Amino acid sequence: MLILGIDPGLATVGYSIVDKQGNKFEVLDYGTITTTPDMETVDRLNKIYQEVKELVESYQPDAMAVEELFFNKNVKTAIAVGQARGVILLAGAKANLRVGEYTPLQIKQAVVGYGRAQKKQVQQMVQALLNLAELPRPDDAADALAVAICHGHFAAVKDRWGDAL
Repeated sequence: MLILGIDPGLATVGYSIVDKQGNKFEVLDYGTITTTPDMETVDRLNKIYQEVKELVESYQPDAMAVEELFFNKNVKTAIAVGQARGVILLAGAKANLRVGEYTPLQIKQAVVGYGRAQKKQVQQMVQALLNLAELPRPDDAADALAVAICHGHFAAVKDRWGDAL
């Protein structure tokens, strides 16, 4: 199963393309999509949409996994990230992808086995699970890799057990 993992944001979107075969994961690509504050919001959202669409067209993943919005005290930031998530989800929907959405707690649980793991622990487990020579960077791309791993684990369970979960 080819998974497009996404860590949404307005300034920086982390993405990953991970292939899961059986119990093994292989990284095909990862990186970031960036926008700048001097761009109009609609232009930033359009750039994110277009680049996610290009990733979908280039790799033709079987599924997309997106981190759910973690609401913090900065409402303005939360709204901006929510808008970015919206165009990302739209790109997946227009491509008829199965989309999984996961909370930070679920992602940490799936990758590290502990939902309150520190960012460094998640990065180290991502490195180990994907057999990477070094810690994945930047943080947004590392998070997107973790999202893809999470989906790989949950999708396998859901395929086996269906909606009984």
